[in-house]
Amino acid sequence: MPVNYHQGQFPPAEIDLATLFPLVGPANAAIARYEGVLAGVPNRNILLSPLTNREAVLSSKIEGTQVTLGEVLEFEAQGNLFDESTPKKADAREVLNYRAALNHATRQMQEGMPLAQRLLKSTHRVLMDGVRGRNKDPGEYRRIPNWIGPDGCTIEQARFVPPGADILANAMDLWEQYIHADAIDRLVQLAVVHAEFESIHPFLDGNGRLGRLLIPLFMYAHGLLSAPNFYLSDFLERNRDEYYARLLAISENGDWTGWIAFFLKGIIAQAEINTEKAQAILALHQRKRDWVVDVTHSQYAVRALDWLFQRPIFTTPDFIQSVQIPGPTARTIIRALRENGMLGEIIPAAGRSPAVYVFSELLNIAEGENIFGR
Repeated sequence: MPVNYHQGQFPPAEIDLATLFPLVGPANAAIARYEGVLAGVPNRNILLSPLTNREAVLSSKIEGTQVTLGEVLEFEAQGNLFDESTPKKADAREVLNYRAALNHATRQMQEGMPLAQRLLKSTHRVLMDGVRGRNKDPGEYRRIPNWIGPDGCTIEQARFVPPGADILANAMDLWEQYIHADAIDRLVQLAVVHAEFESIHPFLDGNGRLGRLLIPLFMYAHGLLSAPNFYLSDFLERNRDEYYARLLAISENGDWTGWIAFFLKGIIAQAEINTEKAQAILALHQRKRDWVVDVTHSQYAVRALDWLFQRPIFTTPDFIQSVQIPGPTARTIIRALRENGMLGEIIPAAGRSPAVYVFSELLNIAEGENIFGR
């Protein structure tokens, strides 16, 4: 028998704060350390682009995509963004949509839109644009039942059944009210917000990814971060079975405390990893600034470097078109960086197709392992 949504039991009446207390302080301290590393960093969104891209890959992977960060960036570099002719290309498009959705929500919030249902729906439209699920009412709550279980299962065979469409609107209203309510601790509140959204499953598709997008957006909305640049999907992917089991246990036996403890442990572990990676990326940028100037002898060197942090896999025509540097100068810069070992060639030029280059040192930091070579 499936587990049914915990109707009438949200917000949670009881959370064992004594059990959570040893985790609450360390989790908040870990987020504060991460924010301390990033605060005041110029071009923060540019420098953290590799981590944003990796988050998009991992959040999508939890939902079943099989594409790597390198494959996504190669797909983007080759410019065929509407080509879904293979499963890999379709997966890559979903990952790029995740990144676009995060950027969309960030811009909307910076312009004053609150973290609420209207923002959620507009972000969902971006997330589902042109990908699998595009015909499942992007930006609109479902009007039919859905359930979670093995592919092709019936509702009787499902693991979990979210609330019916007849009570969904009320459930989302309560969820929105809870986001903006006072709380003993914001990270505990965030754990509840994420779990409740996933339990309601308000859309026909894309709920898992959108629910994970909510994590940095909530931190930004409540001032825990000065920009929504915190990424938890690495931890959730590594602990996928427990992630789903803890969510299910909320409706199955009311175990909010067990879920929140798992979530806070994830915040602590991932904040440390994110902090180390952010520090390594910032240090790489600082090292390369003067080096690129010396190697290229160009007044455009730093502009070129910043662009490469956003697009570490690229083609020369794309670089010339996007970086706003005169064409001959742009080609000279790329040639100098290749000859001096900063850039490698991963796909050689063939006919009219240009070569594809990689800034491997940067991507290896984002991936946490040496998978792109030197």
